[in-house]
Amino acid sequence: MVSLKRPELLAPAGSWDCAKAAVENGADAIYFGLDRFNARMRAQNFTEADLPQLMEFLHRRGVKGYLTLNTLIFPQELAEAEQYLKTAIAAGVDAVIVQDIGICRLIRHLSPDFPIHASTQMTVTSAAGVEFAQSLGCQLVVLARECSIAEIEKIQQQMGEANLSLPLEVFVHGALCVAYSGQCLTSEALGGRSANRGECAQACRMPYDLIVDGQPLDLGNRKYLLSPQDLAGLEVLPALVKAGVHCLKIEGRLKSAEYVANVTRVYRQALDQVIAKCDRELATPTARYQLEMAFSRGLYTGWFQGINNQELVHAQFGKKRGVYLGTINRIRNEEVAIQLQAPLKPGDGVVFDCGHPEAKEQGGRVYAVKMRGDEAILQFGRRDINWRRVHVGDKLWKTSDPELDKQLRQTYAGEKPQFQRPIEIEVYGELGDKLNCIARDEQGNIVQVESTSALAEAQTQPLNPERLQAQLERLGNTPFYLKKLTSHLADGLILPISELNHLRREMTAQLEALKAKPKRWQLNPQNVLPALLPEPSPPGLSEPQLIVLVRNLAQLQAALEAGSETIYCEFEDPRKYKEAVQLVRASNRAKIWVAPPRITKPGENWILQQVRACDADGYLVRNYDHLKFFAGEPCIGDFSLNVANALTADYFNRNFNLERLTASYDLNSVQLTDLLKTCPPTWFEVTIHQRMPMFHMEHCVFCAFLSSGTDYRNCGRPCENHTVTLKDRTGTEHILQADAGCRNTVFNGTAQTGAESMQHLMSLGVGHFRIEFVSETPPQVIQTIHRYRQLMRGEITGVQLWQTLKVQSQLGVTRGPFLNAE
Repeated sequence: MVSLKRPELLAPAGSWDCAKAAVENGADAIYFGLDRFNARMRAQNFTEADLPQLMEFLHRRGVKGYLTLNTLIFPQELAEAEQYLKTAIAAGVDAVIVQDIGICRLIRHLSPDFPIHASTQMTVTSAAGVEFAQSLGCQLVVLARECSIAEIEKIQQQMGEANLSLPLEVFVHGALCVAYSGQCLTSEALGGRSANRGECAQACRMPYDLIVDGQPLDLGNRKYLLSPQDLAGLEVLPALVKAGVHCLKIEGRLKSAEYVANVTRVYRQALDQVIAKCDRELATPTARYQLEMAFSRGLYTGWFQGINNQELVHAQFGKKRGVYLGTINRIRNEEVAIQLQAPLKPGDGVVFDCGHPEAKEQGGRVYAVKMRGDEAILQFGRRDINWRRVHVGDKLWKTSDPELDKQLRQTYAGEKPQFQRPIEIEVYGELGDKLNCIARDEQGNIVQVESTSALAEAQTQPLNPERLQAQLERLGNTPFYLKKLTSHLADGLILPISELNHLRREMTAQLEALKAKPKRWQLNPQNVLPALLPEPSPPGLSEPQLIVLVRNLAQLQAALEAGSETIYCEFEDPRKYKEAVQLVRASNRAKIWVAPPRITKPGENWILQQVRACDADGYLVRNYDHLKFFAGEPCIGDFSLNVANALTADYFNRNFNLERLTASYDLNSVQLTDLLKTCPPTWFEVTIHQRMPMFHMEHCVFCAFLSSGTDYRNCGRPCENHTVTLKDRTGTEHILQADAGCRNTVFNGTAQTGAESMQHLMSLGVGHFRIEFVSETPPQVIQTIHRYRQLMRGEITGVQLWQTLKVQSQLGVTRGPFLNAE
C-alpha cells in the first residue's frame, strides 16, 4: 500500500491571538507580516521587535513561522529591506515569502541557506515558472490559485522530467482574488493604491452593470460580476494530497482569531483523516457549517476541479453572508416565519437579504425561536429591525454564532498547551545502573536524561512497559503526547515513581528548550546591496522613439498611416498575427513585435507556437514560459514582469537577452525617476499613455453571463460576437476583452497619460516611450500618435497635450496615478 505524505498545514496570523489560535488548532506553520513590505498592510501585523519572542513561541510548539515580504520593493526602499531581512534571518524565521525578484537576489547574497518561498504574487502557473524560481534560489513555490489539480499534477510531471525538485504550495481555503495575484492593477488604476504593495481596495467586490453592444443587459439581482465565491478545498483534499502538494495554505491575515481557529481546526481534522486513509466524508454538514460561519461569500472549490464560470461567481453579493437559513414565509407582529435550513438559536445574529446588498440591510440578534409544525417563528428585540424594509421572500442568513465563537476562543485561551504534538521515548537500563531516557520529536530534536538513583531489583510491581507507559504519558501540561514508547529495560527492575515523574518533566523541559532555540542561518554581516546594484550610466543623446501598441488590424493600419516605426500587436487571436506582419512588411517602413497571452499554463505551448509562426521582428515577453520559449529571439520584457527596482532589472539584463524592459506600472513618476537613476536608462521603455489593464482573470465574464456554458468548450464564444463593458458605480464603462487562452482583461474605461513627465524622463535618458490603444478608432489612433510626436519634438507641452485630449471626451484621458506620489 502506498503511504501518503502529509502536507504541511499553513495558517494565517495577523496578530498574536491569531498566531495562538493557529498553533492550538493544529497548524504546522503560520505566515505573518511585519509593518512593512507585506501584501496585507491593513492587518494588525507584528513588529520587528516581536520576532524573537514570536519565533521562540512557535518553535517551542513545533510550528514554523514564515515572514511575508511579498510586495514589490521600490528603489529607495532596498536599503531598508536589507536591514529588515537581516533582522528576520537573525531571529530564526523559518522562511520568507517573496514576490520581488530583486529581493530574492538580495536574500541569497545575505545568506546562502536562508529559505525563500516564491509567493503566489510571482504568478507561477507552469513548470517553467518553477524553474525560474529555482534559478533565483527559492526553496518552495506557491502556485497561482488558478491552477487546477490536473494542472498541478501536470506541473509535477514536467518538473520530474526537467529534474526540478521544488515543493509546491497551494491555497486551500479563503478569499479568492478574481485577478491573477501579482497581475492586478485595479487598485493602482482607480486610486493609486497598489495591490502589489499590500493596499488592495477590493474593487472586485463592487457591483457592476454589464453593457453589451452598447445596451445594459438585465441580469436581475446579479450585480457582483467579478466577485468569486470563497475557496473551500475540503472535499478535494485527498486529490491534493495524492497530487503531492507539499503545503496547504489557508488565506486570511485580515481575519479574526476565531476564523483562524475555526478553519485551521476543520482542515487539521480532515487532513488527519486523509492521511489515516479514513473514508469518512470530509465536507460533513458540521464542517461546512463551521466554515460558513467562519466567513463565507458562498463556498466553492475554485479552480481545483477545472473551470466552471457559472459556479465560480454567483454575482448576487460580494460580502460575508454566513449560513443560509431559508426564505421568509410570513411577517406578522414583528415576527417572521421561516422553514429553517440550518440550526438557529436565541442570541444568534442574522441579516435579511432583499437582493440589494449594496444598500443598508436589516439584521440583528434573534431573541426567541419557537417551532410551529415545520416552521420556526423568530422574534427580535424591540426596535432592532426596521420592519418596513423586510419582505416576504427575503432570504435570511446566519452571520453570527456567539456560542461557536466562545468555543473557538477557548481553544487558544490561557497558557496551557491545547494542541499536542507527538514524541517517542526510549528507555534503557540494567540493575544497578541509572535509568536512561531518550525523547525525540517529529522534527528530529532529541534529548537524553538519566535518573539520579539506580535501578533496583523489584520485589513487587516491576517497571514493565505498561507501568512505564502509565507514568511517562502523563504530558497534559506540555505541548507533547506520547506516540510511542520503546523499553529496553531488563526484567524485574524498579525505580521510585518520583524519579519517573522527574525524568518525564526533565525530558519535556529540555525538549522544549531545545526546540525554542532560534534557527542559525548563515548571515553576511556586511551590507551587500552596493555590490549588487548596477552601474548607472549618463543619459544617452539619441532621439527618443515612440512605440505604438495596437489591439486590432484597423488600429495597426492607422498606426502605419501615422508613420509609426515600431509597432506592438496584442490580438485576441494569434492567428491574425501573420496578416499583421504582412501588412507591416508591405509598408516597408516599420518593425512589428507581437505579444503572446499574459498567462501560460501546462498544455498551452500551442498558443506560443502560433505566435512564433507569424515570423515577427520580435516578441513582447510577459511571463516565465515566454522567457524560455522565445529565448534566442529578439524580445522585450513587458510590464507584467514587475520590474520595480535595479536588482530586478539587472537580473533580467544579465540572464535574458532582452533588448529592453518595460518599467512596472506600479511606479509613479518619483519612483520611476529613482529607478532610472540607479540603472542605465537605456534598459527601459516607459508606457506613457494607456488604458490600464486592471483585472487579468481566469474568470470569463463573457462565458458566465452571455452563455449557459461552463468554459471555452461549450460557451459558444460570445467574446467573438459582442462588445462588452463593465459599468461601475461612478458610471465609467471599463472595457472587457478576452485572449487566446480565454482569459479576460478589464481595461480602465478612462485612459491615462504621463505626458507631463515626458520631458523630464527624456532628460534622464529614456529613449523609448509606448502608447497603447484598446478600443480607439483609427482616427483617434492617428490623432493621439500625432499629439505625442508634437510633445516629443517640444512643439506642445505635456499640459497642452493632456488638455487637448481631455477635451475630446471620447478619449477620456486623465492624468491617472502615474503622477501621484505614493
